[in-house]
Amino acid sequence: MKQDKTTPSSDTTDTKTSRRGFLGVAAAGLAGVMIAPGVRLIEIAQAAPVGVGSSPGASSKVRWGMLIDSGKCASGCTDCVTACNTENGLSGGTRTTDSQWIRKIEIKEIRTGKTQSLPMMCQHCAEPPCVDVCPTGASFKRADGIVLVDKHICIGCRYCVMACPYKARSFVHEPLQDQKVDVPRGKGTVEGCTLCVHKVDRGEQPACVSACSKAGHEAIVFGDLNDPNSEISKRVARYPTRQIREDLNLDTGVRYLGI
Repeated sequence: MKQDKTTPSSDTTDTKTSRRGFLGVAAAGLAGVMIAPGVRLIEIAQAAPVGVGSSPGASSKVRWGMLIDSGKCASGCTDCVTACNTENGLSGGTRTTDSQWIRKIEIKEIRTGKTQSLPMMCQHCAEPPCVDVCPTGASFKRADGIVLVDKHICIGCRYCVMACPYKARSFVHEPLQDQKVDVPRGKGTVEGCTLCVHKVDRGEQPACVSACSKAGHEAIVFGDLNDPNSEISKRVARYPTRQIREDLNLDTGVRYLGI
């Protein structure tokens, strides 16, 4: 026996259309909600609206990146880590439940026994696994290559934490006090290195880069990988550099020299 096929009434159709319209407006509105005093994530995502202040807006013509020279990175030195914690309002704790946006690791060549020290953080991949697995779109990549997390829509599922091959993401377990105005954070959300996006958008260097330079090591170079005249591009062209886990073909924005 054939079942009768009924056409939805106009009232039902209108209701669905209205609901979709409401959700679209709500999503657009959420992007402008403030998560910390004076901060709107829509501005962080776009590097501030084009033409406002000194920022021209995030552009796909730019690819921000770092080049880390392991030969200049001093073993035992944690100036970059300290600077990151201070700039972004992190506790500096090293427990498994503490947020660590950058950490120093020691690597050892098995055949020769040679050891090297280098900083590890979000690698700001061109093809970020964290973005691929995020069910809400909270993990996203800006036009200029900086990978960020929108705390407004992060549900704390931690799929991105599991997907990241660099263990570069942290989950905020505890309530946060005295947050930095430029660095929105929140309990129950995931976070990681932002390349100090708030400083970059002001034409400044990330905190870890400045600290390394101030210490006299000059082990970290920051700049535009797409600009052949930038210092980082010149060095990448001149010296053999490596990407961590090159086999994954993620095209990381952080490159290493001497490993």
